[in-house]
Amino acid sequence: MSEREASPRERVGPKSTKDDAATRALPPKGPLRDYLETIVVCVLFLIFARTFVFMQSKIPTESMLDTLLVGDYILVNRSLFGAASDRPVSWLGQRPIARQDVIVFRYPEDPDVDFVKRVIGLPGDTVEIIAGDVFVDGARLEEPYVSVENRDQASFFGPLTVPDGSYFVLGDNRTNSRDSRYWGPVERSLIKGRAFFIWFSYEEDKNDHLRTGAKRLYSIAKKLRYLPTRTRWTRIFSGID
Repeated sequence: MSEREASPRERVGPKSTKDDAATRALPPKGPLRDYLETIVVCVLFLIFARTFVFMQSKIPTESMLDTLLVGDYILVNRSLFGAASDRPVSWLGQRPIARQDVIVFRYPEDPDVDFVKRVIGLPGDTVEIIAGDVFVDGARLEEPYVSVENRDQASFFGPLTVPDGSYFVLGDNRTNSRDSRYWGPVERSLIKGRAFFIWFSYEEDKNDHLRTGAKRLYSIAKKLRYLPTRTRWTRIFSGID
């Protein structure tokens, strides 16, 4: 009886067995490896988001009362205005800096420190302050965000024409704010983004941000102790206008 030639299906058998053995030789992914991969992806995403999309900051002083309080933790949109050297791209949701935007920027006299103020004058605008009232190109600016007690009626400034590529900024608390009245307009290259959201708010002690060393540790412990009672619950997850 003659031997029958193996069919193509039968000839595949040994190769399939070899592939199955190679597959079984691969070590299984354990839960620890899954957790580590998830953590790495999350960290990379946060680094990318903080660098190019969002950043968070804390309000340390009263210069933006009553819009922002000491102890407000805010989110800043870093992509809204686009790159300082390029025009905003509308289809990416970007736009130019607008009057009355609340912005975060590097302090011109110390670029390692971030400031938050409100844009009042755009490039080419002429800004003047008369008895606490702000005038832009001769027209009085309506400022509902400045309360009566925070409007410095003894304040006079200008007129000043804002240079190209710069912005005139003021704090909402005109009686307690170092702003463009003191160190001039802010260059576009120093502006990081627009503050748009309060994600947490805690009633902190004044000058808490200046504490260091043991006093700083005591401050953190105090926050944890009084977290339920000193948290401003009604300000959490609120927008910034």
